[in-house]
Amino acid sequence: MQHFADALRAAVAAAAEVGIDTVRLEAPRDEKQGDLAVPCFLLAKARGIPPPAMAAKLAAAMAPGGPQAVAEVTASAAGPYLNFRIARPALAQAVFAEIAAAGARYGGSSEGAGKRIVIDFSSPNIAKPMHVGHIRSTILGAALTRIFSHLGYTTVGINHIGDWGAQFGGLVVAIRRWRGEVDLEREPVRGLLDLYQRSKAAVESDPAFHEEAVAAYRELESGREGPVRETWRWVTAVSMRGFEATYKRLGIEHDLVRGESYYENLLEPTIQRIVAAGITEISEGALIVQLSTVDKGLKETPCLLRQTNGTTLYATRDLAAMFQRFEEFGFERCLYVVGSEQRLHFRQLKAVLKRLELPWEPRVEHVDFGLLLGPGRVKLASRKGAVLVLDDLIDEVVDEARRIIQEKNPDLAQADQVAEAVGIGAIVFNDLKRERVKDVVFDKSEILSFEGETGPYLQYTHARLASILRKAAANGEGTAEPDWSVLENAGPILMRLARLGDVVRGAAVRAEPSEISNYLLALARDLNSWYVENRVLGEAPGVTGARLALIRASKSVLGNGLGLLGIRPLEAM
Repeated sequence: MQHFADALRAAVAAAAEVGIDTVRLEAPRDEKQGDLAVPCFLLAKARGIPPPAMAAKLAAAMAPGGPQAVAEVTASAAGPYLNFRIARPALAQAVFAEIAAAGARYGGSSEGAGKRIVIDFSSPNIAKPMHVGHIRSTILGAALTRIFSHLGYTTVGINHIGDWGAQFGGLVVAIRRWRGEVDLEREPVRGLLDLYQRSKAAVESDPAFHEEAVAAYRELESGREGPVRETWRWVTAVSMRGFEATYKRLGIEHDLVRGESYYENLLEPTIQRIVAAGITEISEGALIVQLSTVDKGLKETPCLLRQTNGTTLYATRDLAAMFQRFEEFGFERCLYVVGSEQRLHFRQLKAVLKRLELPWEPRVEHVDFGLLLGPGRVKLASRKGAVLVLDDLIDEVVDEARRIIQEKNPDLAQADQVAEAVGIGAIVFNDLKRERVKDVVFDKSEILSFEGETGPYLQYTHARLASILRKAAANGEGTAEPDWSVLENAGPILMRLARLGDVVRGAAVRAEPSEISNYLLALARDLNSWYVENRVLGEAPGVTGARLALIRASKSVLGNGLGLLGIRPLEAM
C-alpha cells in the first residue's frame, strides 16, 4: 500500500499546489466511501478556500488512472474528504507481491531497530501452582512481546517471580513443623501450597508461630547462609520446574527470570538513592515518600519504603527493579502487564519517579487488565471450591476440544496435537479478543465453538484455506496467468490484507493485542462470505489462478496474525 499512498500524496499535492507534507492519508470511516481518504482541512487553509470546496475542486481535477491506479475519486458528501478507490487488479497484484516477498515478516517492520522494550509479565509466586489468576498477564505479555519483536524492537520479556517477602518466613516455619504431613516428594508444588495456606492461617492465629515467622524472614533478608536460605532455595527450584512445564505447553518463553530476590543486594542502594534525593521522611518509625506534591490524589497514600522492623516491601523491590532495568537496558518503554487491582501501586511508583525527576518516568507503563470470570461473571474455581490451577483448566479445555474433533473428524491425523492447539488457541483468543481492561468471561462451550468470535473459528478458516491450496496442487490448478479482473468484488479483503502493518503498529502503540484479534475476525468473516459466492477450483484457468492467489495471500496473513497472538495456525482440523 505504501506505493499507492506515496503516489496519491504526490498527485494531491500537485493538484492542490501545496507541499507533499501537507497531504495526509487515512482510512475512510465508512469502507463504502473508498480505500483511502485525504482530509482537506490543511489543504484548504493553505489555499484560502473552504474545506468542502477544496475537496470538490480536487475531485474534479484528478482523473482516474495514472501511476496511482485510481479507479474512482470523489468528494465525500459527509465532510471535506477526498476519497480514492484503487483499481482492484493493480491493488491485488501489489498486495500479493508484498505478502509473498515478506512471508512470515509481513505486517512487521524495522521501525524498532536499536530500541529495547522491557515487558514484565506472568510473575507467579513460588510455593504455589500457577492458577487462572496468572493467565491474563501471561497471555497478554507474551502477545505484546511478539508484536514488538515483529516491529523490529529488541524485546526483553522478564518473569518477575514472587520469591521474596514476609510470607516466606511463615512458609519456612510451616515446612519445619508440618513437612511430614504432606507429600513433598511426589507432589511438591501442591504440598507446598497446602503448607503455605496453613502458614497464613497460623500467622494470624498463633502468636508464637507469628514471632518465629518474622524471625525467619529477618534471617532470610540478612543474607546469611543457613537452613532458612537453603529451604527457600529448594522451594524456588521446585516451583520453577512446575512453572516452566506450563510455559512450555503454552509456547511461552521469557528472556530473563528474575525473582524479587534478584534485587536483594540493590534494596539498600535504592533506599539510599531516594533518601539522598531529599524526598523521604520518617512516619511512625517507617521510611516513606510523600506523593501529593506530584499527584494530589495520593495525599493519603504515601509510598512506604521500609517498615519499622527494618524489612523492605514490594514497592522497594519494584523501585530497585525499575532503576536496574533502565541502567541495564536503556529501554524505550517498560511495560508492566499487571492486573487493574494494582493501579494504585504503579501510580505510587511512578509518583516516586516523578519526585526523583527522572526523565524516563513516562516510559514506565502499567498495562492493566480486567478479571477472568466464569459464566454468570462469577470467580472461576475448581469443583472443590479452591482456586483453579491453570494446568487443570488447560486439560479440561483440551479434553473437550479432543471430543469435538473426534465427533467432527474422526479420521484426522495427529488428533491429539490438533486438540492441544485448538484448546490452547481457544483459551488464548478468548483472552485477547476484547480490550484488555475489560473483564473476560470464560465459558468452555462458547470459546470452543467453530463459529463466532473464537480461536477455533480462525484456526478452522486457516485450515480451510490450506485445504483449498492442497486440492489445487493435487489437481494441477493455479498455474495459468491470473485474470485479476475477477477480484473486483474482493476489495474489502484486499484492503484488509494491505493494512496488517498498520494494525500491528496500532496494537503496539496502545499495548492492545485485541486490535489484531478484531482484525483477524473481520478478515475471516470477509473471506468466508466471499468464498461462498466465488468458486475457486474448477473454474476457467485465469479465474482460478486469481482466486487462488487471494486464498494464498489470505492464508499467509491469517497465519501471521494468529502467530502474533500465540495461536498455532492449523493446516487441517
